[in-house]
Amino acid sequence: MFSRSRRLLEILRAVRHYGLGELMGSSAPSWLVGRAREFDQDVNVRLRLALESLGPVFIKFGQTLSTRRDLLPPGMAEELSKLQDDVPPFEGAEARRLIEAAYGHPLDRFFAEFDEQPLAAASIAQVHVARLHPKPGESEGREVVVKVLRPDVHARIERDIAVLYRLAGLAARFHPEASRLRPVEIVAEYDRIINDELDLMREGANASQLGRNWAGSDLIIHPEIHFDYSTETVLVMERMYGTPIDDVEALTAAGADFKVLAERGVEIFFKQVFRDNFFHADMHPGNIFVQTDHPSRPRYVGLDFGIVGSLTVDDQRYLAENFLAFFNQDYRKIAELHIESGWMPADTSIEEFEGAIRTVSEPIMNKPLAEISFGLFLVRLFKIARRYRYQVQPQLVLLQKTVLNVEGLGRDLYPQLDLWATAKPVLEDWMRHRASPKVAAERFKHQLPQLMDSLPGLATKLMKRLDEGTNPGTRELERALTEISSELRIARRAMRWTVVGTGLVVSGVMLALYPPAPEWLAWVVGVAGVAGWVRAWRG
Repeated sequence: MFSRSRRLLEILRAVRHYGLGELMGSSAPSWLVGRAREFDQDVNVRLRLALESLGPVFIKFGQTLSTRRDLLPPGMAEELSKLQDDVPPFEGAEARRLIEAAYGHPLDRFFAEFDEQPLAAASIAQVHVARLHPKPGESEGREVVVKVLRPDVHARIERDIAVLYRLAGLAARFHPEASRLRPVEIVAEYDRIINDELDLMREGANASQLGRNWAGSDLIIHPEIHFDYSTETVLVMERMYGTPIDDVEALTAAGADFKVLAERGVEIFFKQVFRDNFFHADMHPGNIFVQTDHPSRPRYVGLDFGIVGSLTVDDQRYLAENFLAFFNQDYRKIAELHIESGWMPADTSIEEFEGAIRTVSEPIMNKPLAEISFGLFLVRLFKIARRYRYQVQPQLVLLQKTVLNVEGLGRDLYPQLDLWATAKPVLEDWMRHRASPKVAAERFKHQLPQLMDSLPGLATKLMKRLDEGTNPGTRELERALTEISSELRIARRAMRWTVVGTGLVVSGVMLALYPPAPEWLAWVVGVAGVAGWVRAWRG
């Protein structure tokens, strides 16, 4: 408790020193405004400097806060995004001690070589190069990197998170815009993200999943994880080589095709979101290498997998259809999607909301296609929707952050990048795949046992409400019944055509084997049967 109180005093001193009471407006006590007049910088710059002075946990909190552009005043998110997770390393001998404590054995038992000089250091962990003992048949062991959590990192983060909750509680009580900013929810979101990063086995599992999703691809590769050598506090993975993606000079010297590189980055992201539903949500330049063995087809190398995201099928559909509707300038469709999803109140006026969306979208759409920003569209869409009591979902915040990262990175590499030209085929393929009868029938097959179990109870509730004279036609029930009816129709139609097609094919074979039926008739009947199968496949 004493440690937390002392930390709170340190934070309040930083607030006063950098004059951050200004952020509270007229409600700020005069002692918090402090030395603001002595600063030439804007308050957003001073906020960044204050967070840097408070150390790694607050730097990462500022980075997380920078993703909430739907909540922050203009310019603040851009300034906070400049925060760099750059901290001095701790001693290599201490890293050795921590790893040996995690293993319960001397380091030499696991590694033939271990470099105590850190390869890289960040606020949560640092990385060392090592080499495994050779396996039978190997001349030397594999080269790996060993990621180890910082000493006492759990205690420091727990202390600072507790202080952040305390400050958020005060802000929720006294800040004039607390209901819009939702400070306690923001801290809770950060709490979840940073605690996920503290489990290195979780990070290893994320990397392994991404590696499986992209196995055999020439777009991106991921390091192999050595789980036998990994724990919650130590992660051992294959060492990857490449050029940092922000080293433009080195990439230019290697002859990398920047247009292809930028387009491939966009393709990777949209396939992660819509094809795999598992996306790397921390794609800043420090986490990406490029291999230029084939300069005309440069390949990405993914690193640091502490933060990943995934969406529900409804979220995927919502985003895909919103993007498509936005680029078709179908603003009514966007408004309808928000209300149909259940994220907007059912009593929202579609016409009024459509007009609001048009207001924020038209200035974007008046630009050349290559200059249109997906990230800016999402930010503005979430801001306008919030005025209509829309609550942004945490998984969409991660997605928005990643879109902004990918888009910014792509345009840094190739300013003429047409994000839409690369993303649209991925979105359309996903929509076609989701609408295919085969996928619908497969979904229905998996849902059938659950549906059969729930129907008696659903029927009982429905009859009870009818008897009571209440309205059973809730939006959720209507959607569920409509989807079930649609999938039943698709499945019945596919089955019918399959039976007809199979019968015709068998008949054609019989006619061909047993004359005197003319050969042409056998062919006609057989082809008709194949057409039936095709019709069944297409629904």
